[in-house]
Amino acid sequence: MAAEPLQINAHLVIPPGEIVERFVRASGAGGQNVNKVSTAVELRFDVAGSPSLPEPVRMRLLAKRDRRMTGEGVLVIDAQRFRTQDRNREDARARLADFIAGGLAAPKRRIATKPTRGSQLRRLDTKRERSQVKRGRSSSHWE
Repeated sequence: MAAEPLQINAHLVIPPGEIVERFVRASGAGGQNVNKVSTAVELRFDVAGSPSLPEPVRMRLLAKRDRRMTGEGVLVIDAQRFRTQDRNREDARARLADFIAGGLAAPKRRIATKPTRGSQLRRLDTKRERSQVKRGRSSSHWE
C-alpha cells in the first residue's frame, strides 16, 4: 500500500514521510476477527518537528490542550471504529487533517469595549432597588 501525501488545503500538504502509521489489534468486542487481524491504526505525526507546517500553525497546534499530544509534541491518533484496516486508516488521516485544519485559522483578536451609559444606569438602578429591599428587612424596621 503506497502512502500518499495528506492534502489539508490548497496551500498545505503533509508528505507521507512525516506520517507514521502502525497497524495493531483493535480492543473491545468483535469476536475472532478482533483477535486475529490487526485492523486498528495508530497514526503518529510530529507537530513540533514537522518542516511542512508554517511556524504560526505549529505554535497554535502545540498550544492546544489535547490529550492526544505527547510531551514531545507528537500527535497520536488511534482509529479503530471500523472493521477494516483501510477504513480505519482513512479515518485516522481524516482526523489528522481536521486537527491541522483547526490550527490554520488565527483566532480573532478581541476588541475591548466599554459599557454603554444606559447599561451603567440600569445596573446602578437595580443595585439601588436591591439595597432598598434589604434595608427594609433590617431589624430596626421591626422595632
